[in-house]
Amino acid sequence: MLAHYVGGYMAENVDLNSQLEKALAQLRKDSKKRKFNQTVDLIINLQKFDVKKNAINLVISLPHKIKDKKVCGFFEVKNKNVETITKEEFKKYSNKNELKRLAKRFDFFIAQANLMPAVATTFGKALGPSGKMPSPQLGILINPDDKLIENILTKINSSVKIRTKEASIKVPIGKESMPDKEIVDNAIAIYNNTLKNLPRNKENIKNVEIKFTMTKPIKIEIK
Repeated sequence: MLAHYVGGYMAENVDLNSQLEKALAQLRKDSKKRKFNQTVDLIINLQKFDVKKNAINLVISLPHKIKDKKVCGFFEVKNKNVETITKEEFKKYSNKNELKRLAKRFDFFIAQANLMPAVATTFGKALGPSGKMPSPQLGILINPDDKLIENILTKINSSVKIRTKEASIKVPIGKESMPDKEIVDNAIAIYNNTLKNLPRNKENIKNVEIKFTMTKPIKIEIK
């Protein structure tokens, strides 16, 4: 079988690439011109998959950055590279509404390793359910110096999180303004990483869909 390489990942089904290209062309044709830059979403619908037994929690690096994410850091001292909440300021977030607003305001949270117990106690109820708790994969720093923080911010801005709550995974793969090739590259990277983390591989994938913010999804069958 032919192999198609994109951004360091191998697509097991070369036909997926062409199907995504066709679907994107159709979406652009059918979509009305909007006053905002629509997000392009990839939806991977699963089957024969037990969410409780086989929960997936991934951070995937993309070949092409979608946007700069809003990142907040929990550190002992303020840092010029990222908006910081110091340990002394944790007490300001005892209110549930404040915690909800914080979780909604930022896309990503990072933390100093020795503060993680306090972060979990203070912010866990809000960040845990939203999948935004700092994680060892991409977000917990032992010595958060400027260079390390700059590096992790670069990685965060070119990464997406996947966390299964139901038998369907929806993840942004680009913006309407991006070239089709870059959107397809991102889609293939996400598909490949998800595929290799499924217990039954391709048998667990029912189909794939792609959509813009304001459009209905176009379904892609996986052969």
